[in-house]
Amino acid sequence: MTIAADALRAVEAVFTERIAANTAPGSSWAVFDRGGVVASGGAGVTSLDPSHPARGPEPGPDTLFRIASCTKSFTAAALLLLRERGLLDLDTPARSFVPEFSPEVPGGGAVGPTVRMLMTMSGGLPTDDPWADREESMTRDEFDAMLAAGIRCSAVPGTGFEYSNLGYAVLGQVVERVSGSTFTDFVTRELIEPLGLDVRFDRPADAAVPLATGHRRVGDDGWLPLPFTGPGVFSAIGGLFASARSLAEWAVWLASARAGDDSGPLSAASRREMQQLARVAAKRQDPAAATAPQKVFGYGFGLFVEYDDRFGAIASHSGGYPGFSAHMRWHEASGLGVVAFENATTARVSQGAERALKLVLEAAEATRPLSPAAAPWPETLDASVAVSALVNEWSDAAASAVLATNVALDVPYDERRAAIETAWAAIGGRIGASTQAVDAAGDSPDHLVWFLPGATGRLRVELRMTPLVSPRAQTFLVSVESPEASGA
Repeated sequence: MTIAADALRAVEAVFTERIAANTAPGSSWAVFDRGGVVASGGAGVTSLDPSHPARGPEPGPDTLFRIASCTKSFTAAALLLLRERGLLDLDTPARSFVPEFSPEVPGGGAVGPTVRMLMTMSGGLPTDDPWADREESMTRDEFDAMLAAGIRCSAVPGTGFEYSNLGYAVLGQVVERVSGSTFTDFVTRELIEPLGLDVRFDRPADAAVPLATGHRRVGDDGWLPLPFTGPGVFSAIGGLFASARSLAEWAVWLASARAGDDSGPLSAASRREMQQLARVAAKRQDPAAATAPQKVFGYGFGLFVEYDDRFGAIASHSGGYPGFSAHMRWHEASGLGVVAFENATTARVSQGAERALKLVLEAAEATRPLSPAAAPWPETLDASVAVSALVNEWSDAAASAVLATNVALDVPYDERRAAIETAWAAIGGRIGASTQAVDAAGDSPDHLVWFLPGATGRLRVELRMTPLVSPRAQTFLVSVESPEASGA
């Protein structure tokens, strides 16, 4: 899908303006579609640390940043890969693999979190971002001792959403104990290398490799460079380095599952499962927008999933680490997406990435309407023509040829015919027989809504087909379009 040049310039302006406003010393971003990266850019500087002048003044698409919690998508993919190999049942209690992990459950219950619960952030563990972000380098022995000393759940496992890094650290140990490899080696060997990604758990030793230094704010306008931490048990929660280009390539591969692409180490079916809403969560909103309606939002496997009223499903994940902010997001139906980094603590680059993807989707919508649904079945389109003819001139025989048997049983034909005539009268009557769908849209191949014009308004017509190879319309609804829907 071609993205207009002015939309890409607008995306660039989003991140340039953020750096001009001093949200971070520097940023890097990339826009992608199902074919790969289509545009990228950077602003500001990779580092304000005078001891690293060779790292380069401005971030580019190949500059490495910490991706922080975007790493969780790699952890989830590793677990699903073990499942595909018949080595792991996601519904097994995590302590079956990590016996030191036996958390206290409210009420003294004996129900322990399963692997699936930890993957979907429903393991009952409390949110732990500030603490966990500083524990990356913890050794396995230290981790085992910490678990053995006792862990406490804040909710009964499996009953609700709460974002837990500790849960993903435990999942990293599940990967190790099932695979027999270290977590970092398994992810590198089984996912990163087969996909040819420039993604790594260790800080590059070669000073010629472009690398962004993390910073935290000091005072109103100052920045303090921060030291890097090394791999450890908590690397499973956020330990990877990646460039905007390479993280976009990872996102392209995940998003391509929607189109049935089975290339790479993990099946399209498992990658689609990662992007399915498994646990609903309350999305935190700006207090100034507290009256805005809540969107459907929650967690899949290592990814957040949000259902936008306008564009449909959006998959994403943010990352926050000392000195770094990261975000990746894509529109599931089209594969259009954005990756963005900033090298500052709590920069919230997700806000810029959300704006950027909206700009891209709006530009795409202007040239070709975006829909979260697949194209209608040919039978659905044929039925819409036949049903439009029925609405214009009723015939019991014609109705029986296109409508399923339940339609007449639910509301007899004579009542439907009378209701249709009342609806026409409410909009001043017909203005000529029209059997073509106007402003047609649907939420799946078997569903369609369209409009038929009258003298003073429009009729809204809706049908949904049966799940048969030779389908008929099982839902047939006719109503007067509301003034709110028509914009009147």
